[in-house]
Amino acid sequence: MKPPSEIAKLLDTPESPELGPGPRKGVKPEKVLNEQLRALGANDLLRAAVLLWHDHLDAAHEIVQNIETPDGSYIHAIIHRREPDYSNAKYWFHRVGNHPCFAELAQRVEDPKVSKGQWDPFAFVDLCACSDPANDQSLRDIQALEIQLLAEHLASNSQV
Repeated sequence: MKPPSEIAKLLDTPESPELGPGPRKGVKPEKVLNEQLRALGANDLLRAAVLLWHDHLDAAHEIVQNIETPDGSYIHAIIHRREPDYSNAKYWFHRVGNHPCFAELAQRVEDPKVSKGQWDPFAFVDLCACSDPANDQSLRDIQALEIQLLAEHLASNSQV
C-alpha cells in the first residue's frame, strides 16, 4: 500500500481539475509523472488516475480503455465526463456498478442533487453538463474529492 501522503503529493496542484478537459496551469508533465509513479511502483490504474488529475486525458484513456473492471470503468467514465462526452460517461458509469468510493462520496458531499444517502454519478454527470460559472468551483471540488478518493482506493488495493 502506498502511503496517503505519497498519493497527496502526486495530486498536489494549485487548482483542482477543471470539469472540462483542461489543460490548466500547474500540472506536471506526463513524463515527470510517469517517472514518479514508476518510482512508487504504481499500478496502471493508479497511473491513469494521476494522469487524469493532471489533465493528461489521452494518456489516461489509453491505459484504461482495455481494463474492464469497476475501477477501470470509473476512470474511463470520468475521462469521458471531462472531454465532455456525457452520454459515453454515463455508459461507463453503468459499467462501474456500485463502486466502493460511492459510499464515502455520499457521506462527504452535501449536495442533495447528487447525494441523497447514496452517491448518484449520473446526476453528477448531468450537473456537470449544465454547469454555469457560478457553480463550477463547487462541482470542481466534488470532482476533486471523487478523484482523490479513487486514487486512495487504487493505492490501497495495489499489490506493490
